[in-house]
Amino acid sequence: MKRIAIFASGTGSNARKIVEYFKDHPKIEVSLIVSNNKEAKVLDMAHRHNIPTMILNKALLKDRDYILEKFSIFPIDFIVLAGFLLLVPKYLVDAFPKNIVNIHPALLPKYGGKGMYGMNVHKAVKDSGERETGITIHYVNEHYDEGGIIFQASCPVLPEDSPETIAKNVLKLEHEFFAKTIENVLLD
Repeated sequence: MKRIAIFASGTGSNARKIVEYFKDHPKIEVSLIVSNNKEAKVLDMAHRHNIPTMILNKALLKDRDYILEKFSIFPIDFIVLAGFLLLVPKYLVDAFPKNIVNIHPALLPKYGGKGMYGMNVHKAVKDSGERETGITIHYVNEHYDEGGIIFQASCPVLPEDSPETIAKNVLKLEHEFFAKTIENVLLD
């Protein structure tokens, strides 16, 4: 059984889709939900699904021994970033080589990097006059949005689309492809 820890900072709609996708999977399970925000709605979703949770502030995330000890208790095989806003420290990338993935709401390498998350990305896409946008699922390294690309899917950006419309279209792609791509990576 492959055990996933999902890291999320907010509402967790992608985390919910992943949990639902793997609910009765014979080879993959979501074993832990991690958040840096004790008020995050993703924690409520985890409790409804009886999934253990962990709150990590920036200081705890930097504590290598604490984190690796906690992860050995579950034990975790794979980490999924689903709207997690903190940079993953190098020790964690080194401890889980090619076993941490992130989803980004744009077609990397465009609109990536520090500060490029959520509506910031969609406003930048709109302001630049892009005709398409999409999602990128990629491996995580020690830099924001620079790991190797695993999968991309795109959708058109129409002249009348607002950043909110773009966000809705991109979220549909996230929900459609994230869990399937995780499954493909884990079962390859």
